[in-house]
Amino acid sequence: MDRETELTLVRRLREGDAAAFDAVHAEFHARLFGFLARLSRRRDVAEDLVEETWLRLVGHSARLQADTRLGPWLFTVARNLYVSYCRSRALEDSQASSLLALWPFNPDQSSPFEEAAANELERRVEAALAAMPAGAREVLLLVAVEGLQPSEAAEVCGVTPEALRQRLSRARALLARALEDGEVSGLPIPSEVTP
Repeated sequence: MDRETELTLVRRLREGDAAAFDAVHAEFHARLFGFLARLSRRRDVAEDLVEETWLRLVGHSARLQADTRLGPWLFTVARNLYVSYCRSRALEDSQASSLLALWPFNPDQSSPFEEAAANELERRVEAALAAMPAGAREVLLLVAVEGLQPSEAAEVCGVTPEALRQRLSRARALLARALEDGEVSGLPIPSEVTP
């Protein structure tokens, strides 16, 4: 989306124009969902968080700054909601450790997104991303997948551009190592597609 169109949409959002919301939703929904699904590795969590992101836009649209960059703003909200979700889960898990065996989510299972990946290289990258620490996965998703500039990704993550560049460099090295080794989380990554 070019900057002039973006500024027009921001103005219209501030005025409460529902059609502007629809245009922003059409532009960013799939990207936000993909970011949250890969970050959380759970479709249900991503669905809830992306809907909450849109509710935040609706609730805050009148207070947007005239020069707001919609992509970084939306990804910041989505990321912050994910961080809050993780904190709440950690608190719940610490208070309910006796119920852990009853928990419905098994982190050792492949996510539906990973199972659906048709391309071998894509599966390998997805598996490597999933095995990475959340911070490394986050910067790679923002910069490499979502196409944000490093300065915009730094804004989303709440760090300086230099810190983001360092995180990005380390994350790229981790990804390259995982792909070269052909192993993710102790499981070999197939090097050939079997019929």
